[in-house]
Amino acid sequence: MTIPSIKALLFMKHHSERVPGKNIRPLNDKPLLFWILQTLQKSKYINGIIVNTDSEEIASEVKKYGKVEIHMRPEYLLNITSNEAAQIIEYDLSITEGDYFLQTHATNPLLTTETIDNSIKIFFSQLIHDSLFSVTPLKKRLYWEDGKPINHDPSRLIKTQLLPVVYEENSCIYIFSKTSFSKTKNRLGANPMMFSMNPMESVDIDEEEDFILAEFLLKEKLGKQK
Repeated sequence: MTIPSIKALLFMKHHSERVPGKNIRPLNDKPLLFWILQTLQKSKYINGIIVNTDSEEIASEVKKYGKVEIHMRPEYLLNITSNEAAQIIEYDLSITEGDYFLQTHATNPLLTTETIDNSIKIFFSQLIHDSLFSVTPLKKRLYWEDGKPINHDPSRLIKTQLLPVVYEENSCIYIFSKTSFSKTKNRLGANPMMFSMNPMESVDIDEEEDFILAEFLLKEKLGKQK
């Protein structure tokens, strides 16, 4: 199996309404962005990291943690309100050489290098799917907004561990090629494959309580490694 050159894409905004300044906010005595940069730099397959940002402060902070290419966000991308990821990816790919890309987020500080490398190996070991996205398996009783069940029959109560699995797109890992993206304008491509992940690694910092949870889990993880 041959694995081609892969570059990682990261988006980091200065402003965040729900968790102000989260990308540079200290998490276990390091800025949040440090953790994903460290994880990517340890990968056997990632040979370049690109950070797209609207913030000179973030750009300056990123440069403290290894070799990273900075794409300062052009003016037309500063106030987009829909399909943000696709538009930023399109811009990054237009000024970047290379065929394959892995997109992730600074808000996934518990994501491990082992999981990233495993997703890459699995993707390039097959020829059917043109892209990959990570998911978290769920075995819970789920309902639509109108109260209709999604994955179970309320009249036939069974143990949750016996329920059919449903999967949550967790935004931790996306792998795609410049070719697949150009065809669909979507990081998922035309025929994506799902990559199932450990829920502990898929914590995404979107709310204040997510930051608290991530810090607790990270301290536990680092404590065990010591």
